[in-house]
Amino acid sequence: MKQETATQRIQVIEGTSYVYEDYPYWDTAKQQTRHKRTYIGKLNEEGIFVPNKAYAATLKLQAIQQTDSPIEKHPLSPPLKRSYYGATYLLDCLAETLGIRKDLEDAFSEDSLKILSLAYYLVMESDSPMVRFSRWANNHYHPLGQDLSSQRISELFASSQEQARMSFFRSQKERRMEKEHLAYDTTSISSYSQLMNQVKYGNNKDGDPLPQINLALVFGQDSMLPVYFRKLPGHISDMTTVKKLLIDIEYLGFKKVKLVMDRGFYSADNLNGMYQHRYKFLIAGKSSVDWIHDHINAVRDSIKHFSCYDEEQDIYQITTMTSWPYKEKDTRGQLVNTSPRRIYVHVYYNGQRAEEEKQTFLKALANVKTCLLQGSSLSESQQIMAEKFFLCKTTPKRGLSIEYQEEAIQEHMTHFGYFVLLSNEIKDLSLALSLYRNKDLIEKSFGNLKNRLNMRRALVSSSESLDGKLFVQFVALMLVSCIHQVMKKHQLYKHYSMAKLLDDLDLIERFDYPGTPIHCSEITKKQQYIYECFGVTPPNML
Repeated sequence: MKQETATQRIQVIEGTSYVYEDYPYWDTAKQQTRHKRTYIGKLNEEGIFVPNKAYAATLKLQAIQQTDSPIEKHPLSPPLKRSYYGATYLLDCLAETLGIRKDLEDAFSEDSLKILSLAYYLVMESDSPMVRFSRWANNHYHPLGQDLSSQRISELFASSQEQARMSFFRSQKERRMEKEHLAYDTTSISSYSQLMNQVKYGNNKDGDPLPQINLALVFGQDSMLPVYFRKLPGHISDMTTVKKLLIDIEYLGFKKVKLVMDRGFYSADNLNGMYQHRYKFLIAGKSSVDWIHDHINAVRDSIKHFSCYDEEQDIYQITTMTSWPYKEKDTRGQLVNTSPRRIYVHVYYNGQRAEEEKQTFLKALANVKTCLLQGSSLSESQQIMAEKFFLCKTTPKRGLSIEYQEEAIQEHMTHFGYFVLLSNEIKDLSLALSLYRNKDLIEKSFGNLKNRLNMRRALVSSSESLDGKLFVQFVALMLVSCIHQVMKKHQLYKHYSMAKLLDDLDLIERFDYPGTPIHCSEITKKQQYIYECFGVTPPNML
């Protein structure tokens, strides 16, 4: 049995985070890879690894063996070092190209290399917790060049200052196009902590029953890179976050801002706020809003004419320019301006989507009826459907009788297949739809944060520590987004996953030997091609 290097993994059982070492090995009998797990400790409330007695003894023995090594006995001798280099070399080049390293140095000074090394670790070891950084750092070349214990990592997270983070965001903003469209969205991160004020129960977007913190992310649709983030209390709804966003991006110095947002952010106050700041916007409207519903009814017949069909987008579309009843209030809540503003109402219809929505709705109706007949408890959304679409009567003889509210059901289904985009700038229907569909970049970013960057649940217990950890995750997300962009452009996903690509580069080693120039191991043609796709010169060899 050939046993490979272990990977540390976390399993949460009844609120406790247990840490295991996972050893993959090849089973010659069954001709397949198997796994052996060894329990080594837990994570405390601060997210710090606490080893069990057996693993603590192993660590102590390793420390003694390192102390007795020949290199330690002769401290005047130059150190010998052999480290994995190919993947961190690529990340170094990307950090330089994007200005991440320079901007971190300006904002965080001596802590910048710690942040950058932790970000590299998160990009390369997506499944591993922070407690494994020490092992990774000892055999990889990285900006910090030395180990960072779990305690030091926790202290780094807790000491991260808001002013430094905002300075980094501003510096990065100066490197970007000021006219690019900014996609904005929020997601939820579950937490076990009872010590953070912002951890609240809310509408968890992953369906997780735990209390949560919401995370807001702004993403550049032209640069395809994250621009800014901030955390929100878990019970804050999407539409109430836009006012604070407008203040933040004004402070960061973005000018001629163009925001792209989904229907969760639609409200009259938000539209008025964007008009007041003179920001351009593209936002999905809610068909249940009266004036939007009226626009849909007005084009319901004409939109299905073939002249309104877009073959490329495979959708019917029609637009109307109208007036928005703009209202501007002063700091005391008094109206100071009520002049109407121009707004484009883009209406789209997709017959396939209409049928899918109809089937989903009918199944939901049937489930609600079953629950009512069985006397089962209803969720909040099911309760709303029961009140709107059913008429329930109870008589002594017949018991419970349930009738469908046919008129209400038919009225509700008239919305199916339609959706509306609103803009104060974009009058081209196809352009508006393309820009809105590109907003899925931010959904992928949230996926990278929660899955690849191990942030589905926050394993820290203080608000300050979470701020620091989120910032390191954000820096890592910038690198992941850049790698994704290049891999997609050069069709590297046909042959690699992101993890496989980094693993292949990681095989390149760097040798730091006394009396000889620094050099690297051999580089294959495939590795050289990867570097070429990223516009990076391969590391030097002898």
